Amino acid sequence: QVQLVESGGGLVQAGGSLRLSCAASGRPFSSYVISWFRQAPGKDREFVAAISTSGGSTYYADSVKGRFTISRDNAKNTVYLQMNSLKPEDTAVYYCAAHLGGDFTKRVNYNYWGQGTQVTVSS
Repeated sequence: QVQLVESGGGLVQAGGSLRLSCAASGRPFSSYVISWFRQAPGKDREFVAAISTSGGSTYYADSVKGRFTISRDNAKNTVYLQMNSLKPEDTAVYYCAAHLGGDFTKRVNYNYWGQGTQVTVSS
């Protein structure tokens, strides 16, 4: 089992940047693919980005490709999401999650979630 805690959210103007952190404890962190999802009010939780166990491979939703960068530091048990060129439509609660197997873009394939951190982008 792994426990996840997100931080770094806040209010930013369009075009600005934020860096989210996902700190893990429990079972060896490096054994999990870690992803970021987000959920806007009234919408389903959607996949944003994922990173392989070693950090050597990364995957992004088309909506964030070229603007967001996911990275991890296994020595610190932490995954980061650097968000640049933020848009009002990026406003959501952002969650990190540990992948169990299967399609990593599907929410159903994650059993461990953080509590979320709010990101608000003003226009």
